[in-house]
Amino acid sequence: MNKRALAPVLLAVLLDLLGFGLVIPLLSYYAEGTGASPVQVTLLMACYSLAQFVFAPAWGRLSDRVGRRPVMLASIGATAAFLTLFGLADSLWALFLWRTLHGAAAANISTAQACVADVTTPENRARGMGLIGASFGVGFTLGPWLGGELSHFGLAVPIFVAAGLSALNFALALAFLPETRNPATRAPRRTINPAVFLEVARHPVVGRGVVLTFVMTVAFAMMESTFALFAEHARGLDAAHVGRMFGVAGVVTILVQGGLIGRLVKRFGERRLVPAGLGLLTAGLLLLPEAPPVLAMVAVFSLIAVGQGIATPSLQSLVSKGADDAEQGFVLGTNQSMAALARVVGPVIGGWCFTGLGEPAPFLAAGGVLALAAVLSLFAFPRPAREAETPAAAR
Repeated sequence: MNKRALAPVLLAVLLDLLGFGLVIPLLSYYAEGTGASPVQVTLLMACYSLAQFVFAPAWGRLSDRVGRRPVMLASIGATAAFLTLFGLADSLWALFLWRTLHGAAAANISTAQACVADVTTPENRARGMGLIGASFGVGFTLGPWLGGELSHFGLAVPIFVAAGLSALNFALALAFLPETRNPATRAPRRTINPAVFLEVARHPVVGRGVVLTFVMTVAFAMMESTFALFAEHARGLDAAHVGRMFGVAGVVTILVQGGLIGRLVKRFGERRLVPAGLGLLTAGLLLLPEAPPVLAMVAVFSLIAVGQGIATPSLQSLVSKGADDAEQGFVLGTNQSMAALARVVGPVIGGWCFTGLGEPAPFLAAGGVLALAAVLSLFAFPRPAREAETPAAAR
């Protein structure tokens, strides 16, 4: 693992996700200030992910051809601009416009994952993806917490702070982010169209990993998009409380993906960790609507974070290992795109469940779907040969 090349990539992801996390706890309160209904609040989250669905494979594919560095710089710079405009918006339609464009610009995580794939060996791939996840965790720890605390000074203040962090991210990436793509690697020309998604889905390992990522992300997005509404309307909590709970979950994610996941992969392998992580995530989602604030709710949030922290890098590693070296950006971009599509579907279903079936319904429905996915994941991946499954360091 090339740690010198990896560190600037992780820093870029950290700052990107820190800015994203700042907005999470206040988004529903901010949108409701312009007259948005609960369904419109969840649609505001969905439009961000819809843009990521469209642009993630395009960014990833472009990075396979022109390099990772220019794609990361362009997307980070655009993120700073669109966050600023989002903070200046004073109508619901403007919020939707700038939130959508922000989602398109921020669809660069697939490129960051491709950077990790460039500088890691197959044996260290899950650990590298886990470090990406840990950067997510730090962003979701400090971001929502800071966003909640800064909301006391005005709901727009965290948004402008997020824009400032993106500008800082651009400056640091311009100075330190290296080009990780091997110039000798030739990426085949490929048009991004629905047939390509079907081609990826038919792959015996990559396709199953992508499908499970999609289902897991739908369930998590149903919870994420409606939790602030649930906390506000059912528990009487404000944006600061929501931010602190997301922050605690982020700490747990850091511990799992930053240090524990590498050891777990060496001991059990990704194939066994996927159903274990999905099972823990299922339990947390089913328990969440019954957990009273604040300590019990935080404990359940932590359980959700452990489950996602185990399942996500394990699935990403399986997808990456199943892809050709010349198409890491495209395949990981497709995986990220399907996860983005899931974050479109999840909030839409979650908002409908919250409004039509009751406040606990999004969490119970998500847990039920994920329970089925956890069972199916037991049979999703063929047992590999021992030498393919067990890293050399563990032999």
